[in-house]
Amino acid sequence: MTKLTLLGTSACHLCEQAEDLLQQLDVTYQKIDIAEQEQWQERYAIKIPVLLNMQNQKELCWPFDIDDIKALK
Repeated sequence: MTKLTLLGTSACHLCEQAEDLLQQLDVTYQKIDIAEQEQWQERYAIKIPVLLNMQNQKELCWPFDIDDIKALK
């Protein structure tokens, strides 16, 4: 099973849209708030939401759609 991680922040409406897409696909994912670690803030601050495939280390930056998520898996 592919391990996906959604990087975002609380109160991010784009992150909520990304979560909705993941839920439509019934995909299992881990959600991480980039505010928790400075290195994530520096790397992803203007890119969120970002979807990471933890197995192959590929990342998908917003905007993305259902087909993009399927291709990432």
